[in-house]
Amino acid sequence: MRKVIALHSYTILCSILLIFLSNISIAVDTITPTQTVRDGEMLVSSGERFELGFFSPGNSKNRYVGIWYKQITIPTVVWVANRDNPLTNSSGILRIGDEGNLILLNEAEASVMWWSNQSKADNPVAQLLDSGNLVIREANDEDPQNYLWQSFDHPTDTLLPDPHGFPEAFLLNRLVRQYRSGPWDGIGFSGVPEIKPSSIFNFSFTSNQEEVYYSFSLKNESFVSRLMVNHSGQLQRYTWLETDRFWNLFWLAPKDQCDNYRECGAYGICDMNASPVCKCVKGFEPKNPDDWYLRDGSGGCIKKSEFDCEKGYWFLTLKGMKLPDTSLSFADKSMTLKECEALSRIQPKNELAHFSNVTGSCMSRLDACSFSSRPHSIVAYRDKKNCSCTAYANSDITGGGTGCLIWTGDLMDLWEYTEGGQDLYVRVAASELVDSTPLAELVSCWGQEKERQLFNSVSLIGGLIWYLNAV
Repeated sequence: MRKVIALHSYTILCSILLIFLSNISIAVDTITPTQTVRDGEMLVSSGERFELGFFSPGNSKNRYVGIWYKQITIPTVVWVANRDNPLTNSSGILRIGDEGNLILLNEAEASVMWWSNQSKADNPVAQLLDSGNLVIREANDEDPQNYLWQSFDHPTDTLLPDPHGFPEAFLLNRLVRQYRSGPWDGIGFSGVPEIKPSSIFNFSFTSNQEEVYYSFSLKNESFVSRLMVNHSGQLQRYTWLETDRFWNLFWLAPKDQCDNYRECGAYGICDMNASPVCKCVKGFEPKNPDDWYLRDGSGGCIKKSEFDCEKGYWFLTLKGMKLPDTSLSFADKSMTLKECEALSRIQPKNELAHFSNVTGSCMSRLDACSFSSRPHSIVAYRDKKNCSCTAYANSDITGGGTGCLIWTGDLMDLWEYTEGGQDLYVRVAASELVDSTPLAELVSCWGQEKERQLFNSVSLIGGLIWYLNAV
């Protein structure tokens, strides 16, 4: 009898030990092709910052594989594998397949619910990092440059520190653009002047022949922050307040009327401090005056008079701007603003060699004058072939400004800020500005004779105005 009891006790002890060891074995950050993660088991990053496992959101009975914060008491999922193909039971298994892919299987139905779909690996492992990044790599290669696959390249609704993103971000409702961040200006996004490097965050942007990405990092690793898109289509940055134990809303977009994409249409400038918020660039007028009067500026603005390139046109400086949608633009990061100006000069092809990576219709034989040194300069041009360049700006505002960004289409989604933003040089018809611009700020491109004619004409007008005032 004692032998039976002892054997029974031994069996129970072994079972408990096996369960305990099973839990210990899966409470690691890495799995190999011989290991799996089943529903109820988890991977835990080495610093215990993140966990990966199966979960059900809210009252749903569907099961998903996701990653969430381990130390934060409010369940906060930051990445989901099978968001479009949930499991309806608890028979899910996450494993590394024969080709080196991560595969989520429904064991009960013998079906594949999700896979990572990357190239074949020789000796792959899957690892959950302390950054929240799930990676597949060769077992003997921990170099991030050689990751075979990573969840940071496939974000869901949340951006964590260090993942890759895009130079100009859009929020879309299906295929319709709702919000635009503006291009990266060397410090931050042009359309988010209130978010700059601070005592909490570092922001960076990388663009080269192999990759283009945006990332942020935290200067103090004890801070926790995430950038996410909620179900109503709002971009939100949260920070975790440990003392009060809740997620504090740090920033959001869109947050006001001018954040709405194309609120004021083509060549319309949005200004939250004005009423109505929309106004046209100088030299332009509302396309639909009645709608504009009713405070619907989405129709945008049109030229008051067509550009006559033989008579010349002007580039007007707009200060403190969110740069336009860059869909119809090209850039050369190696150029200065002065060299950007030189793109508009008539030059032999061999003199344009150092601009060989710049393409577009703006390259076609333009006359140009040199810039005025005044901060609000207006520059005159005569275009012998076309008037396709609509605006230009520095692509990077650090160190006084570098790089050349040129637009070749209508200027969309402009915003004028009271603080922040950058200079944008917009082409307008010369006839719109001659009467209202000081002669000292005009540089003529019509040759010496026409320049003298312009000087005499403006002098005559100035004298007449002086005479009338005197009378």
